[in-house]
Amino acid sequence: MFIISNRFDYDKDSVFNPSTDQNRMNNFITNIGIGLVALALSISAGSEAKTLRWSNQGDIATHDPHAQNESFNNQFNGQIYEQLLSRDKNMKLIPTLATSVKQTAPTTWLMTLRKGVKWHDGSAFTADDVVFSIVRAQQPTSNYRVYSMALGKARKIDDFTVELTTPVPNLVLPDMLGSSVIFIMSKAWAIKNKIEKPQNFPDKEETFGVRNAMGTGPFMLVLREPDVKTVLKKNPNWWGIKEGRFEGNVTDVIFTPIRSNATRVAALISGELDFILDPPLQDIAKLQQDKKIKIYEGRENRIIFIGMDQARDELLYSDVKGKNPFKDKRVRMALYQSVDIEAIKRTVMRGMAIPTAINLPSRVEAGIPDSMEKRHPMISADAAKKMLADAGYPKGFSVTLDCPNDRYINDERICVALAGMWSKIGVNIKVASIPKANYFPKQRKLDNSMYMLGWGGSTTDAIFTLNPVLHSRNDKGVGEFNWGNYKNVELDQLIDNIEGETEMKKRQEMIIKAMQIHHDEVLHIPLHLQVTPWAAKSGVSVVHRPDAWLELTWVKMP
Repeated sequence: MFIISNRFDYDKDSVFNPSTDQNRMNNFITNIGIGLVALALSISAGSEAKTLRWSNQGDIATHDPHAQNESFNNQFNGQIYEQLLSRDKNMKLIPTLATSVKQTAPTTWLMTLRKGVKWHDGSAFTADDVVFSIVRAQQPTSNYRVYSMALGKARKIDDFTVELTTPVPNLVLPDMLGSSVIFIMSKAWAIKNKIEKPQNFPDKEETFGVRNAMGTGPFMLVLREPDVKTVLKKNPNWWGIKEGRFEGNVTDVIFTPIRSNATRVAALISGELDFILDPPLQDIAKLQQDKKIKIYEGRENRIIFIGMDQARDELLYSDVKGKNPFKDKRVRMALYQSVDIEAIKRTVMRGMAIPTAINLPSRVEAGIPDSMEKRHPMISADAAKKMLADAGYPKGFSVTLDCPNDRYINDERICVALAGMWSKIGVNIKVASIPKANYFPKQRKLDNSMYMLGWGGSTTDAIFTLNPVLHSRNDKGVGEFNWGNYKNVELDQLIDNIEGETEMKKRQEMIIKAMQIHHDEVLHIPLHLQVTPWAAKSGVSVVHRPDAWLELTWVKMP
């Protein structure tokens, strides 16, 4: 099995080489017990059953695989649903539901699908499901349109062959197929349950697909209780078992969201949990000294940054009336140059952050030269105040900064630290701390004046940030995560040209130029790349990838 590309080299081992928390905790053990009893009835070899009990501060957003593009949500749904391609432990693309993807013309790709794959209900996987899923992911309520639209028109050739015709030459199409964003659904199941279109997530629409899932993946959804627990069971008929891809020994999974840091850590130390995805940074040193705990850590492909409403004539949440201070580059620059990024790294992030000037999740992999890794220098409060005065704000102003409190590492603390820094120059920040279940719907409606966003994942090519985050918004999903709604004509034109450029040297030159414009115009305020720790019981083995993807088929329990 292999895939042909005009960009990547073939490798024999891969496709490409490119209630309150306390009350909830009191019920935690009881809930696990009930879940295990129910699951035991369906496990043929009870002595071989291995249950992974794990936690995170935030819950799954939705089980509709095309409704909300958030990495934790993708990671969890990715155990149930599958992509056409996926990634191995070293982030190399490998065949999944597609066994080969071949470019037959500049805008045409031919995909051969895996035979013998069964949906969780026992029905057969075919090309009809692939075409349906791509079309579904292109619908207006999909949060993945920037990628699905780039795949172009999907056409069934036969039951196991699909042709894609893209709008422009797409050198990174294989990356799109394996970037944790286009999951394949059963056409028959979706029609039966009236979910032919993705859930309208910003409006909190409730559909059958929100709490139910039926894929081809290694695990099946058994129970979904939002904000309480979600239970998965190993799919004994998963095609990957015969292929040797189920390397771990987990048969059952109980995920319990626990907002309280102290409660999550206590549950891990006491043995009530086997793994936590987001141990608090202030506890890492203590956990490292505990012989019963193992810490995994590494740099994540994720940039954390601040965005600003640069479109409205008057901000929604500010005391400035009749104008928008963020439209003035001097205001944006004053804020940027008042950020003590080293203090955030040292005190808020406990050293587990890599400050950056480039608003990409991986500057090196994106081909950005070292010479561009220079933040605008920090300036004195007086100098920043003068910039604000020159822009027409001699007394500063007040504005609300929206910030999630359960999504990124120390997200709320970062926002509070920024508020303290900006108060010194007369910009009074009200931090609106919001759980991600409400945060993302709010931001997708552009209901903000300032906001925090983290961006990253398995793909490191610059276009995967340029198109969805840095480009202006259009009706095809491009710029959908440009929540500040700015528009820079020169930057847009560069990004449009990059998307269809096939000459690699020219393409790279345009990427560098685009990032220079973004930097010079201060269209966002970049902060740092996350260094992400995980914590597990000492006998539990997991694989910590740079995209922070917990692959359950690789987890080994004692």
